[in-house]
Amino acid sequence: MIETSNLSKRYGPIAAVDGISFKVEPGQVLGFLGPNGAGKSTTMKMIAGFVTPTSGTAKVCGHDVETQPLEAKRALGYLPEGAPSYGEMTVARFLDFVADLRGLAGDGRKQRIGFVVEHLSLAGVMQQTIETLSKGYRRRVGFAAALLHDPMLLVLDEPTDGLDPNQRHAVRDLIKKLGEERGLIISTHSLEEVEAVCTRAIVIDQGRIVADKTPQALIDEHGSLERAFTALTRGEERA
Repeated sequence: MIETSNLSKRYGPIAAVDGISFKVEPGQVLGFLGPNGAGKSTTMKMIAGFVTPTSGTAKVCGHDVETQPLEAKRALGYLPEGAPSYGEMTVARFLDFVADLRGLAGDGRKQRIGFVVEHLSLAGVMQQTIETLSKGYRRRVGFAAALLHDPMLLVLDEPTDGLDPNQRHAVRDLIKKLGEERGLIISTHSLEEVEAVCTRAIVIDQGRIVADKTPQALIDEHGSLERAFTALTRGEERA
């Protein structure tokens, strides 16, 4: 699903991402963990083709994101930080707009729109403009747009940010279901979320991978994910 090799991004003398290499296979839900500024979002943006790497490569379903950008983006659904654009659009119009961009048509288009509306509980807000929605609903609209074309890979940056507990539970269930056949990368500050939905966790600090294990392995070694996160991002166990 994803293969990165020595992926790096520099801004002048600052290395935001410093030689990251990993793979994600179908059926894996990978949690990206790290303190603010660790390089999580920059890595995800390079995989999604929104930021050009300084060096190294990223492939999505075998397609290089720099040399085969259209093929890579067809296979990928990306939920970035923040809310979807075009706040003056209704939710229904926005999803139609995304379906147009993705080339969806006919019965397949109706089925996919129906799927995301049902699974992200958007039926009650379809005629509201996006700018009038709560943060949680805007997040779900963004997730719906990322999922609309039925991609084999999903890259989700804080997918449950702003959701209430019931919404968070429903979205986590959806992520687990999607992860049965697809590859998923999730960046989150919620260690509870990693334990609940992720089959694997990568901890990043100062642009480098400092751990790549299952959540349970990190818990077994440190007693909890919180302790693992604290120890690894302080650099105490990088050796």
